[in-house]
Amino acid sequence: MSDVIAKDDLLRLVDQWLAEGKRVLGPVKAGDGVILYAPLAASSQLVLEGFVHAANSIKEAVFPRSETIYTYKFNGHEIELSDVDPDSTQCIVIGARPCDAASLPVLDHLFNWDYKDKFYNARRAATTVVTVACSEYDDNCFCTSVGLGPAAEQGSDAMLLKAPDGWYEVRAVTDKGTALFNGKTTPAPEIKVPISDGPAKKFDTVDIETFLKNNYESDAWRDITMRCLGCGACAYNCPTCHCFDIVDEGDAAGGRRVKNWDSCQFGQFTVHASGHNPRAVQAQRQRQRIQHKFRIYPEKFGAILCTGCGTCTRNCPVSLGVLNTLEAIAAVARGSIEVK
Repeated sequence: MSDVIAKDDLLRLVDQWLAEGKRVLGPVKAGDGVILYAPLAASSQLVLEGFVHAANSIKEAVFPRSETIYTYKFNGHEIELSDVDPDSTQCIVIGARPCDAASLPVLDHLFNWDYKDKFYNARRAATTVVTVACSEYDDNCFCTSVGLGPAAEQGSDAMLLKAPDGWYEVRAVTDKGTALFNGKTTPAPEIKVPISDGPAKKFDTVDIETFLKNNYESDAWRDITMRCLGCGACAYNCPTCHCFDIVDEGDAAGGRRVKNWDSCQFGQFTVHASGHNPRAVQAQRQRQRIQHKFRIYPEKFGAILCTGCGTCTRNCPVSLGVLNTLEAIAAVARGSIEVK
């Protein structure tokens, strides 16, 4: 048994969510051909069809770029601290790609490891994710290489699969997804949308992990990543990168403590108070990025810190990303590329 919804009815449902005061995020055109996940003002902004891969990530719904964790003010020699309540506004992400949604279960490990982050968890609990299964992909996509695929359900609460004649098959994945579409769909047992095979598998993660364990000091890192500019675009738009810094912003009267995004690709990320930097050159920082995603994080949490979305390469001003770095590593391991 399949449930379907017409595209026009889906758009009316989005407008209904907005009228109810819910925060709705989805892919929208941001000019010059760029698509971003952004808050919707109306369903007419939503981009659902065609090759849709936003330049940013839905992690912003649960892990914003900047978030106040408490405020403070000075009363003479005393400091008064005030807690900030986590944002629990109901949020619906509509039109996300499966590779973006798959990042959420991965991030859950980090934000509930040795400390449960109440800000992340409040946003996560209040967010319902509706994905659209992929029927198109480009040369930068490699979801199948990291154990996912065009209709992977990890992180989705409901999934839409484009059927002929302006209909979407609706597959509820969680109770939140079931509740969101309850009474909004039509039974259509004759409709079962086929799922694309997705991009061909481009590397073996076991081979990659073996190389990472045995070649930490290899000159291959220098040769493969020499063109990296250290701009951090890869990390900021990656659905699974989660580095952050905590800073105090204020004046003599008081201020706030803020959690801000950071990146291991920035030159000052690992600078010690002494001035020593254990990752003094960009090749070492790129090495850390790949080691973290494909060896360190999997060893700790049992999950690869990458969903194969290809966003890092699409956003990189010098076309360097996880995929072509791993392909080069695989070539070095095979002996196809000689390290000088």
